[in-house]
Amino acid sequence: MPRRPARFCHCGAVVPSGSRCACQILTDRARKARHDQNRPSARARGYTAEWQRERDLFLQVNPTCRRCGALASVVDHVIPHKGNRWRFWNRSNWQSLCKPCHDGHKQREEHRARIREELA
Repeated sequence: MPRRPARFCHCGAVVPSGSRCACQILTDRARKARHDQNRPSARARGYTAEWQRERDLFLQVNPTCRRCGALASVVDHVIPHKGNRWRFWNRSNWQSLCKPCHDGHKQREEHRARIREELA
């Protein structure tokens, strides 16, 4: 099966197919660090000890990922709560997800939705 050829990064480095250049990784880390400086702490966003207890109970009742069926480790808000306390605590807005589904698929969907909102 043929492989794609290596490519040149904008910094001039040769990067193998399917890999990322070290400068790209550093740029992503810096961007994420800037974002995190402006973001309230998890506690300030409502993820308290009370949330941990409710989350653990929810995962006991709903132990499998809603997307792939793997063992779930994250309780996700189906509709992002964005600080809305009612939506945050509304159990019908919760779903069990495994970490890969939450950090991959779900985050990409929310990102696309934000872009659509901005364009509308």
